[in-house]
Amino acid sequence: MSSVPMRSIKTDRLVLRPSRGTDADRAFEIQSDWDVTRMLSMASFPPDQQEMEQWFADHEREWRDGEAYRFAIESDGNLVGLVDLDGLTESEAALGYWIERASWGRGYAYEAAQAVTRFGFAELGLSRIKAGHAYDNAASGRVLRKLGFVPLDIVERFSRPRGASIQQHRYVLTKPGSS
Repeated sequence: MSSVPMRSIKTDRLVLRPSRGTDADRAFEIQSDWDVTRMLSMASFPPDQQEMEQWFADHEREWRDGEAYRFAIESDGNLVGLVDLDGLTESEAALGYWIERASWGRGYAYEAAQAVTRFGFAELGLSRIKAGHAYDNAASGRVLRKLGFVPLDIVERFSRPRGASIQQHRYVLTKPGSS
């Protein structure tokens, strides 16, 4: 898959800009909250500063190579989370997002995910976007259903921060107008 030029996306209340290496410190701060990180599948808890810095330092290359499109979510100029499309194939990607706890309940996850799914369909030419959430993250399930994602299945998946397997509810969203 060829990449698209790096650019920001503006929504009604947020700016989604390509994440960069300098975002690692703020991400470390956000993911130091167990209530945030326990809902993620691949993050470590407590977070590892060096691992976080390496991951964020690679985001620009991932974008350039068409491997992943990661956006820092900013509200009033402050980084409050991240939304991304990764695991890209010719026609499919996986949507992920996390938001600092202080910003929960404001609709930011929905607003950011809606903008990035549109980006995936319109600019990346995707036909399907997959997503999932931990069994005990009902709020994320509501976000996905509101976006039009359809339940696919429930699978057992290892949760790195929890150090155990959990039930993950998986969903899929098909590009409007495609079958």
